[in-house]
Amino acid sequence: MPPRKLGEVLRELREAKGLTQSQLAARAQIALSYVTVIEAGHGPHASPPRQILERLARALGVPAKRLHEAEK
Repeated sequence: MPPRKLGEVLRELREAKGLTQSQLAARAQIALSYVTVIEAGHGPHASPPRQILERLARALGVPAKRLHEAEK
């Protein structure tokens, strides 16, 4: 099975927590458009820097490693 993309993992985790993209963006203190681009998996910000992944992980209550692994 091919590794899952960051956007897929992020969306799945967000939905499992019952959060909208807007709520996740607010919790992670990033722009809503950034969450949208990451989940879509394309564009110049589809591979965010480590600090953004860590904010998202904290906002979702998961280890940052989970997002870092999907990002590769």
